[in-house]
Amino acid sequence: MARRYDCNDATDRKTGLREAASAVRRGELVVLPTDTVYGIGADAFSSEAVGDLLEAKGRGRNMPSPVLIGSPNTLHGLVTDFSEQAWDLVDAFWPGGLTLVARHQPSLQWDLGDTRGTVAVRMPLHPVAIELLTEVGPMAVSSGNLTGHPAPETCDDALEMLGDSVSVYLDGGPTPGNLPSSIVDVTGKVPVLLRAGVLTAEELRKVVPDLEVAN
Repeated sequence: MARRYDCNDATDRKTGLREAASAVRRGELVVLPTDTVYGIGADAFSSEAVGDLLEAKGRGRNMPSPVLIGSPNTLHGLVTDFSEQAWDLVDAFWPGGLTLVARHQPSLQWDLGDTRGTVAVRMPLHPVAIELLTEVGPMAVSSGNLTGHPAPETCDDALEMLGDSVSVYLDGGPTPGNLPSSIVDVTGKVPVLLRAGVLTAEELRKVVPDLEVAN
């Protein structure tokens, strides 16, 4: 039976974060609020848990899960060949609605799906998410919806779709909107905007003027 905690109540929030952290360490799934939409998350280094996450969403390995982190410093252990422009984007927009696709460290023992040596990574601007990520480390987190359905803006929306496939629901109230993060590929010499979301190409070009937009 899934457990739900009201993170706007200090006592419930403390209990919920403790229970969510324990669930993640056991290889179970949790739902957490972010600054974009609600996400479904699992231990990024548990291939079985990540597989359960993809299954809960009805999603194939061809759509691998992004990874959320609680601090930019965590990047040093996750990515390689990270350019100065990539760091400029981190400095300007993290925590916030920017996902960066980078080459991950070859030594990492994880299986996020068919990533082809890359990882999509973000630091969200939400205190509940950051507190959980600081406690448990990098998490595979995807929007908390069934594939093909709208991304959830409330905990109720996520609960209705995902039900008991998730152990713990952290309810942080409605999210600011339903726009997803913007995704920028920083694996090449020039950053490429793969998906415009809460950040537009114009906003991103104030930091990296040579940003290209994928067709």
